Amino acid sequence: MRLSRSSRKNAIPNPRIIPRPEHNISRANISENALKVLYRLKKSGYQAYLVGGGVRDLLLGREPKDFDVATDATPEQVKAVFRNCRLIGRRFRLAHVRFGREIIEVATFRSANFGKMQQSANGMVLDDNQYGTIEEDALRRDFTVNALYYNIADFSVVDYSTGMEDLKAGRLRLLGDPETRYREDPVRMLRAARFAAKLGFNVDPETEAPISRLAYLLGEVPPARLFEECLKLFISGHAVASFEKLRHYGLFDQLFPQTEEALNHEEHEFPLTLVFKGLENTDRRLAADKPVTPAFLFAVLLWEPLRRMAERLEREEGLPPYPAIQQAAGWVIARQVQRVAIPRRFTTPMREIWSLQPRFLHTRGKRPARLLAHPRFRAAYDFLLLRSEAGEADPTLAAWWTRYQEERGLDPTGGQKPAGRRRRRRPRKRPAPS
Repeated sequence: MRLSRSSRKNAIPNPRIIPRPEHNISRANISENALKVLYRLKKSGYQAYLVGGGVRDLLLGREPKDFDVATDATPEQVKAVFRNCRLIGRRFRLAHVRFGREIIEVATFRSANFGKMQQSANGMVLDDNQYGTIEEDALRRDFTVNALYYNIADFSVVDYSTGMEDLKAGRLRLLGDPETRYREDPVRMLRAARFAAKLGFNVDPETEAPISRLAYLLGEVPPARLFEECLKLFISGHAVASFEKLRHYGLFDQLFPQTEEALNHEEHEFPLTLVFKGLENTDRRLAADKPVTPAFLFAVLLWEPLRRMAERLEREEGLPPYPAIQQAAGWVIARQVQRVAIPRRFTTPMREIWSLQPRFLHTRGKRPARLLAHPRFRAAYDFLLLRSEAGEADPTLAAWWTRYQEERGLDPTGGQKPAGRRRRRRPRKRPAPS
């Protein structure tokens, strides 16, 4: 389906209805809380559909990360139905229905009437609080595989485009004219890269063609929103594939321009190897259901521009390694947050991970013990291992620190300290009775 901005609002597609016996979505695989929202909206007289990635992943036999609901109820009406509801968003008003730690996002059907929307000079939608019908809402979805609706009324799947066909073909295709859709919301280019990496789909040639040419439009997106997109790209279990897609389309340069510049002018292989190993480590930890921290990931992504700047400060200004890294960290982070707004709760541990690297060179006297006691030692040591594996740091140095921990009864892999013999406490002397 290829629709221009002017024609999309009047072109209402005839949906294909896939009845329950012809698809594999079962309520047993849908979040209990999402079902509560769907059923309560239906009971209150509103239309209620599961939509987007949840439907797509269920049809693919995957476990959805979250469940989104679309309805004809306005955000205020949704809030009236659910006491545990909070309204969020300015660009497009949404309702968040909270059940403990799980949030079910409820969106009102969007209008396809572009005449009433506020848009920037480049076509980006600035205010999208115009509501419409499910048919119009289908036209406003980004990719065909995300424009599938699961109807709680009869358990059918409603396809307003070629979503089912594209799912079977492993194809990622935008609804409407690709350039217009990217201009409306440049983040769609990042979503194209992310979904292609996550699903292993091929990007449709027409969807793919404008991306490199329009990548600069990401400069209009608020840095805070790009930070959230980076988390989805790199902390969802497919960081390596996402990184490759981003570089292929020229999008990584818009997110991490300092890193891209450093990688393009690298004199050795280790900077790119370090990034790959860091991303592989993140994917492995997520696959093993282990925790990951954005601070470590961003420390990896920005290490090469920081290292180059620190070396320059040492060479040209004569700074010692530790002050050089400190000064370079401030400069690199200040530039980076102009593109991707990394919060201070992550930039602070990033600085510590970087600043501890020169201290690993000191292996005599009391310095190793003091470094071992540092609260950020574990993350800094893991970072040293990555540098060693990439060929940037001396492997014998990393081996020395591994042995140093083992000799003190610590587990360098991050496990618990081996249990030792409990020390008996000497009994207290009781005062003599008076």
